Amino acid sequence: MMLSTIEETLSWIHDLLPHGIKPGTTRMEWMLQQLDHPERKLRTIHVAGTNGKGSTVSFLKHIYQKAGYTIGTFTSPYLTHFNERIAVNGEWISDEDLIKAANIVYPLVKELEDSDMGTPTEFEVVTMLSFVYFAKIKRCDLVIYEVGLGGRLDSTNVITPLVSIITSIGMDHMAQLGDTIQSIASEKAGIIKSGVPVITAVEQAPALEVIRQKAKEKQAKLYEFGKEIKIDTGEFSEDFQAFDCHTVFHHHDNLKIGLIGAHQLRNAACALMAVDVLNMYFAVWVDEADILAGLEDTVWPGRFEAVSQTPKIVLDGAHNPEGSEALASAMNRYYKGKDVTTIFASLADKNNDAMTRNIAGISSKMVFTTFDFPRAALPDDLYSLCDHTNKESNENWKEAIDQARAQTSKDGVILITGSLYFISEARQYLLKSEKPLS
Repeated sequence: MMLSTIEETLSWIHDLLPHGIKPGTTRMEWMLQQLDHPERKLRTIHVAGTNGKGSTVSFLKHIYQKAGYTIGTFTSPYLTHFNERIAVNGEWISDEDLIKAANIVYPLVKELEDSDMGTPTEFEVVTMLSFVYFAKIKRCDLVIYEVGLGGRLDSTNVITPLVSIITSIGMDHMAQLGDTIQSIASEKAGIIKSGVPVITAVEQAPALEVIRQKAKEKQAKLYEFGKEIKIDTGEFSEDFQAFDCHTVFHHHDNLKIGLIGAHQLRNAACALMAVDVLNMYFAVWVDEADILAGLEDTVWPGRFEAVSQTPKIVLDGAHNPEGSEALASAMNRYYKGKDVTTIFASLADKNNDAMTRNIAGISSKMVFTTFDFPRAALPDDLYSLCDHTNKESNENWKEAIDQARAQTSKDGVILITGSLYFISEARQYLLKSEKPLS
C-alpha cells in the first residue's frame, strides 16, 4: 500500500496514538538500521528540559539562519499545524514531502506491527519521518532536535549530537519519569553522550548533582549557568529585555531579546553557550552581528505572547508548576497592579493545584474552562482547587474569552494559560476572530 494524500498520511500517523507511550529506543534503532542510519548523516544539537526547550531551539535556529546556515528543527507539540514539527529555516515540511517521507517509513511500521517489538508510537514515527526528511529529502547544515519526553528513553535519543542542552528540571510527567527531582534529572541526563559537551541552566542542587555525575561518567565537558555561563541584566520593557552574556569562550555584550521573562534570559544564555562551543570546536562559525540579529528576531508563539493590545491579551503555555511560577514572575514584572483576568484550562493529569495557586496570586479574576481533548480537566474540578475569592467556571472556552474581552477595560490584561494544546486552540481562535485584534 502507498499513502497518496495528506489526509491519508495524517490519518495513518494519528491512528498510532492509541499505542501510547512506549519508552525505549529499540524500535527506533531497528527502523534506522533498515534505512542505513539516516541520523548519522546529520550534524545535530539535542535539547532536553522540563521547560525552555522550544525557546532555546528558536534562539539557536534564528542565530544560525542569520549566519546563512540551513537549519532543520524538530519540535513538539505543534501549535497550529502538524507540519510545523519538522521544518527547515522556519519553513514547515510540505504535504508532498511529508507523504514522500511517510512512504519510506510506512513499510517498516507495518513490519514492526507483526514483530515482537510491536507497533511504533506516533512520536516514534514522526521522529523517523524527520530523520528521513533531513537526511534524504532536504539536507541541512545543522538540525536542532527537541526531546519529546524525558531524554534517556525518548525516540530522539538515537542521535550523537555536537552538543547537548538540558534547560531546566521540574516536576512534570512524573508517571513516566519518576516522582523525585533526582529521578527526573536522571531521565533528562540520559541524553548526555560520551565526550559530547553538555550545557545546563538547571538550578536545583539535587538535580544538578545528577547531571554532574552523568557528565563525569560520560567524560562530557559540562557548562553550567552561573559558573561557565553568566549574564548581567539590563533595561527591559513589555517588548524586550537587554542583557550581556559571558561564557568561558566569549563576552557577548549589548544583547536584546523579544521573549519576556527572566527564564528566557537563561534559555538565551544556553543557546549562546552552544554557539560558542560550536564556534570553538566544530568550526560552525557565527559572528557577533548574526548573534545580535538572531536573538532579536527570535519569536516563540504561545510563550508570554501578546496577541492583542486593547485590552492586552497574553497567551502562555505554562503547563506545569515551574512554568506557572515563571509566568507569575513575568506577570508581576510587567503587569503588576493591573486588573488581570486569567482564563485557565489544563489536562487532568497535571499538578493543577500548584499551577492554579501560582497563577491565582497575580489574577484579579480566575475563569476555569475546558477544551476538546482526551485528558482535559473539567472546569468544576479546577474551580474547586482554587481558593481565589473571584472565580467562575465556564464549559465553553470561546464564550469565556469573548466575555473577558467584553468585560475587561482597555487598561486591563487577559491572561490565557494552562495546557499548550488549549493555548494552540485559543490562539487560532483569537487570530481568526471576527473582532479585530488591536
